[in-house]
Parts: sequence; C-alpha cells; structure tokens
Amino acid sequence: MNTSRSRGRTPRTLRAAALAVLLTTGAFTPSASADSARTETPVGTSGGVTETVVRVKAPLPASFGARPAACDWLSYLRYRSSSGPVSSADADRVLVAQPGILEGAGAFDSVARNTVTRAAEQGRHIEFWALDRRSNCLEDRTGIASGDQHSAVDYYYRGKQVQGRTFPGFVGNDKLGWMAKLGIEQTVRDEYDLLAAELPDRGVRKDKVLCGGHSLGGVITGYFAAADFDGDPTTTADAGANQCAGYFALDTTVSTSLGDLSGSIPDDTNLPDVGLGYGVVQAGLDSGLLPRSLSAPVLLNPETMTLLAIAGVGALQDPGGEADLPSYLPANTNIEATNRFLFSKDTATFLTGSPAVKDFRLTNEAILGSLMDDQSVPLAFLQSSVGFFDGGPVTDKNFPVANGSSSQPGLFGTEYKAIPAEPHGPLYTWRNYDRVGDPDDPGYRSSDGTPFTSAGKEVTDIQELARSMAAQPLDFTEQYFPTKLVTDLELATSPQVKRLVVHPDGLTANPTLTVLAGDGLLAGRVPADLHPVVADGYQHLDVLTAAPVQNNGRPEPVSTALTAFARTPR
Repeated sequence: MNTSRSRGRTPRTLRAAALAVLLTTGAFTPSASADSARTETPVGTSGGVTETVVRVKAPLPASFGARPAACDWLSYLRYRSSSGPVSSADADRVLVAQPGILEGAGAFDSVARNTVTRAAEQGRHIEFWALDRRSNCLEDRTGIASGDQHSAVDYYYRGKQVQGRTFPGFVGNDKLGWMAKLGIEQTVRDEYDLLAAELPDRGVRKDKVLCGGHSLGGVITGYFAAADFDGDPTTTADAGANQCAGYFALDTTVSTSLGDLSGSIPDDTNLPDVGLGYGVVQAGLDSGLLPRSLSAPVLLNPETMTLLAIAGVGALQDPGGEADLPSYLPANTNIEATNRFLFSKDTATFLTGSPAVKDFRLTNEAILGSLMDDQSVPLAFLQSSVGFFDGGPVTDKNFPVANGSSSQPGLFGTEYKAIPAEPHGPLYTWRNYDRVGDPDDPGYRSSDGTPFTSAGKEVTDIQELARSMAAQPLDFTEQYFPTKLVTDLELATSPQVKRLVVHPDGLTANPTLTVLAGDGLLAGRVPADLHPVVADGYQHLDVLTAAPVQNNGRPEPVSTALTAFARTPR
C-alpha cells in the first residue's frame, strides 16, 4: 500500500534540493534595502505555497546595552497561498506561531506548508508566520547555506572561508550581556510590536490573527494573551487578547505555567537555581556570573546543535550516499561527548567510546535519522518519527536508560530505542516513514520481542525534515536560548513576573485549539477539559514536521485541525 506514496516522495525531494540550490547560490533579492525598516526576501514557491523571510526593524531599549546590529531586527518566515492575496491584511486568516524551547522558525516549515495548502484546497487563503525569537540573530547560516557538508564543517570548525566569509566563532557568555534582560516581558513585547508593524489596523488583527505556538510557545502565547502593552490596564485595545481572534497550542497548552512541559528541559542544562530568588538570579545574569544562554554539555550547545543542520545538508545533498560526516568532523570534547551519548548502545560503550559512530557504515539519511528519530535519540523533546534503520541487523539501545524501563518518560520518551549492531559491517540505510510496514520491511524487534516500530507510529518524511533543518534561511534550532526566558517562567509567582499578567481573563477570552502529540510530552496526562485533538503516534516534534499524507492514507491531522480552526466564523 505504501508503494504509491514512495513514488510520490520524489517531487518533494526535488523541491528540497531546489531550495538548497537557492540558498547556496544566494539567488534572493530583498524587496527593500537593508537600511529600510522592513525587508522581505523570496525563499521559493512550490506546491502552491510561496515562502519569504521577513525582517522588521525593532530596536531594543537602550537599557539592554551593546548588541549586534542584527539583534535590533525581528524575523519570521511567511508562508502564503501563491494564488492568494499578496497583502497579509487581505488574507482570510494569519496564524502567528511562537517556537518552543531551543527552537527556531525553520522548525515550522512542514506544518506551515501543509496548513496553507489544505486551506487553499478548501478555497481559503491563509498565511502562516513562523516567528524567530530575537536571540536567533546571533546565528550564522553561511556554512549551512553553502549546500555542501564538507564546506559547512570546514567553515564552522576549521576556520575556512565560505563565499569570502570566515566564521567569527561561537558566541561566549561575555558577549551576551544584552541577553540578561531578554525574558518573557520583551518576548511578548516583540510579538506585539511585530504584529502592530505588519498589521497596523488593530481591527484586522482582532478579526484575522490566530496566536499560538509549539511547546514553550504555548506558555509565551499565554503571557501574550494576558499582557497589557500601553502601561494603562484600564485601556484594553492594546491588551494581548485583543490582538488575536483565537489561540492554538501544538503539543502544549495556552497557559502561564511550565507545568505541562515536563521533560522539555533536560536536568543537565546550566539553568541557575531559581530558589535564589528573582533578584539574585537577575543580578547573576547581569554580571555574567550566571550563563545568559541555555546549554548542556551534550548536544544542547551552539557547537553541537550546528551538527543537526549539517546532517540535514548531507541528507539533502546525497541521501543514499555513504556518510563520512562522523570521520570528517574534528575531534573535540563537545563533539565526542555528543557522539557517545547519541550512538552508544550501553554504558560500557559510552565510557570506552568503542565502537564509535565512525565505525559503522551509514548513509547520510541514516545519520540524520539517528540524530532525530524517536527510536534513536533519547531526549523526548528532540524526537520525531521519520522511519527506521535498514540494511543490517539492529540491537537494543540501553543507554542512557534501559529499553522499556524509562524512569523519566517525560524526558526520554517511551519508544524502544535501537542502534546498528555491526561495526565495519553492511551499509545501513534509512527506511522512510511511508515504507515502514511494506512487504520488504525486515520488521526489526527488540530483544524482548517487541517491535521497534510500526507504520502507525511513523509520520514524518525524512527529506522534509532535512529541508526544514538545512534549506531554510532561519534555523530549525535556537542556539542561544535566553536563560532569562526560562527563569522568568520558573519564577512566575515572583512580583516581577506576576505583574506581567495584567489581564488574566485574556487566557480564555478567545477560542482555543489544542493539538497534542499522542506520544508527546503530555502523553498519558491529556487535559480532557481542553477537548484536544490528539495526533496518534506523534512525538513532540511531529506536530511540526509530519508529512501531508499519513500511512493510513489520511491527511495530516495537525494541519487539518488548524485549517478547520481557521475557518471558525469570526
């Protein structure tokens, strides 16, 4: 039954390659000069969807101190129907999405395209705006935009030039002083300022804009809904709830609490102890004694998160070719620790480093699958369901927890993990989501006889995932996530944060759509009172990355729900 879908995958692969070529050649012309207050740059048009990257000048207050000029701009990816109106104000609806923790605008690529396409099929022209938070201004996409994996590695890790540019290096804490004040107040202010600049008629905003987000983006949307933006709570035209016609939450809830996001922040991040109190934490951020961006020694730091996009470049460049990325990467502590964490089958392998990932033969798609699939990567908030290994025997992955016995399902997920079993053996390929369960599927099983996966649990096309990670002008990840944004939310009961919830009734002032991943962060504790749409088999990232047609032959449920919600009478 999946053969026709496999054949249908080729056009998407070609489109992904075409986007990579556009990024590589720099074949974009901004619609306005860099000195203007707004630029809009074409990214490409495919499948009836036109994508642009929009930048709007919005300088931070002087109190933030010195920062790169790029950080006085706000950016977003704009997706619209190619046959629809050019002006956003003339669209039927505009969906504005806040990304989750450590997440950038590029992560919304698939769900944005799917939603715009589905609405157009029903005669509606909607737009989807995938927001980048301000801190994404620090990222350098030059190496990724080369479209060549070796060039990207050389650029970021060996000091070699790409298009005449040399990578200035990953940004240290001493250069992030301005981010010490980049918390929830400025984040929601940025969204308000962007909406007001792009849709200056508040009546249009109230009539057409749907505000929402993924993961942490649901909490940010909650604070936005409850905020007051003119300093006078008696005037409500500026209230957050009056900028939106409705709210949507993707594997999260619209709230002012982090309680529903258990497992989204690993325990080994460098978050300060909020028990010290708001004043002490803020003083530590201001002085630089505390880290101003969120990171962890394994994977979750700028140096290693860049590897995800580089793996995406390889998967687009030569999907079935044998990967040399593990051996081509330089040897350093961050990369070695990340490789051991992600590719060790047990504790002994992690400690000894043998066999290492470079001892296995993997295609470029298999490398990306290893980094992002729920049967491989242990961290639940990074998991998607993109298929499974193929081409050789696999074995249980019992690190960092034993298979089938996770004591922290919110952090590590509940899917059985697998890893190639034979170093220096066969070339391991990747079986895409829509080929799982086909007649030639080996049907790999865990040592206890449990199938590692099934067709109903695979929902994301690996080439679409690669496109989102490597062929977008704005990143899939957020390499410099502001520590203050999390500490503010963890200190929600402190007077300094509590004062931001000026209009608490704003949380329920508009209709809300809640869409949850069936196997995501809220699995097993779905808030029934929200009457959520549950996408069965989905992991936390799948609500953003899932393919438009699923293995049951039905349309993708997240974009289907968003499209229906966008049709709600105004």
